[in-house]
Amino acid sequence: MPIDHNALIYNDSPAIGGREIILFLVALPLFGFSAFWLWPDRSLLWVLGLFFGVGLLAVIVAVAPLGRAALYALGFRAVGWKPLVLGTLGTTALSVAVSQLGIEPQGVKQAMDIAREPAAFLITLFLLAGLAPLVEELVFRGLLYGWLESRWGSGLAFVVSSLAFAAAHIEPAHAVLVLPLGLMFGLLRWRTRSLWPSLVAHMANNGMAVAAAAYLQA
Repeated sequence: MPIDHNALIYNDSPAIGGREIILFLVALPLFGFSAFWLWPDRSLLWVLGLFFGVGLLAVIVAVAPLGRAALYALGFRAVGWKPLVLGTLGTTALSVAVSQLGIEPQGVKQAMDIAREPAAFLITLFLLAGLAPLVEELVFRGLLYGWLESRWGSGLAFVVSSLAFAAAHIEPAHAVLVLPLGLMFGLLRWRTRSLWPSLVAHMANNGMAVAAAAYLQA
């Protein structure tokens, strides 16, 4: 029987453990309170930038002890083009279907209103279609999923990380709106063992939403 080298690498590489989760939970409020206390601008774009910037920094601090193995532990594993393309197409179709529910969270509405301003479009696109998906995927399908999977298996990791992703959006209407997408992203992570498909699909989905808000509803 041929040896599955990918499986050997997957089993032998360091996984996300309790140490990384604790470091993240300590670093996030520490950096967050410091940043918001020191930064006087409270406009929506600056708040979003600080929030996700702090989240990214907290993830980096959390996985730093893993060294070069951190990327693999977070799920940055090679995957073919099909999961990337099919995942993005499936997410797009699901997003269109969910949009038919007529739910428009207040926070999303405010962000989309800013995206319609020509001077703020590129900044909004970077924050909502670049930084936000990156941080959310690292936290929920990277740290949280990786920790749960290493302790209780991929099935539970899929369910809990998807529900946590929806709950983290706080506003009930927003949580309901993103839950199906969270389940799709979690499924991509589960089936491919890679973070790339959910990350690409998440970025594409948010990018299309920002572009649609700016150009189709102008």
